[in-house]
Amino acid sequence: MSWLPSKDPILGDARSCDALELVIVPRVRDLGGFEVRRALPHGKRQTVGPFIFFDQMGPVQFLAGTGMDVRPHPHIGLATVTYLFDGRILHRDSEGHVQEIVPGAMNLMTAGRGIAHSERTPEPARAGGQAMLGIQSWVALPAGREEIDPSFQHFDAGILPVVEAGGVRARVITGSAFGKTAPVQTVSDWFYVEVKLEAGASAPLDPDYEERAIYVIDGEVEIAGDRFEGPRLLIFRPGDRITVRATRPSRVMFLGGTALEGPRYIWWNFVSSSRERIEQAKEDWKTGRFDPVPDETEFIPLPE
Repeated sequence: MSWLPSKDPILGDARSCDALELVIVPRVRDLGGFEVRRALPHGKRQTVGPFIFFDQMGPVQFLAGTGMDVRPHPHIGLATVTYLFDGRILHRDSEGHVQEIVPGAMNLMTAGRGIAHSERTPEPARAGGQAMLGIQSWVALPAGREEIDPSFQHFDAGILPVVEAGGVRARVITGSAFGKTAPVQTVSDWFYVEVKLEAGASAPLDPDYEERAIYVIDGEVEIAGDRFEGPRLLIFRPGDRITVRATRPSRVMFLGGTALEGPRYIWWNFVSSSRERIEQAKEDWKTGRFDPVPDETEFIPLPE
């Protein structure tokens, strides 16, 4: 990918935003006193590439002595991506992985045939209180790979490639962008990039991947003369080269990949190309056939 950043770009790659298929305003959901903004799945769009779930967590300020406590719960048929801009989360899963998630690090938990995990505020951060802002997304696994063994990958922020030029700072979390490739191993072709833009700076969203979107977290961007404030998910048609220009300091996520070969069923935390597989997962969780998360005694019951 060639990239020539500019503070004064000529905007004409996406003519009158003809390349823009859909603008999604995330829906606010209350998860027991903790609000998220959910962009995917949406009534008009289930996926962007393999991304099938996209939640913005926060911004939220936890007072001293409080924090996030997501009790152990199960997943099948997907990989979760937890990426923080602020705050800390302690991840524990039924495969025995324990990882403190911090800003800028990549954390990819592949559920495959089944995994359970918890997400809690670490005790030091809980004691003093903390601000938190991040994105949690799910990537549906491709047909033929939905039942792979569960796994967990963690990459410190310093390991992930970063490109800085012309008022743009981009961290490649997964896949390839801006001439760099992340070290994360994936079972399908997808990309994920954090992009910070100074006011007046621009960056390209090249047509290297079949399906692409930009999630505006904060600030405001201009594309072919149209302006979009965060939070917004902007989904583009294949093939067009897009130029994104910040009208004020902004943070966005570039995301997408190869389209799934077919739709997926989603029920609670389960994703599958088979309704019967989801019914089996429901029964497995209800009857305790998922492996437990070590050092955890609580769990989230199967919704009725």
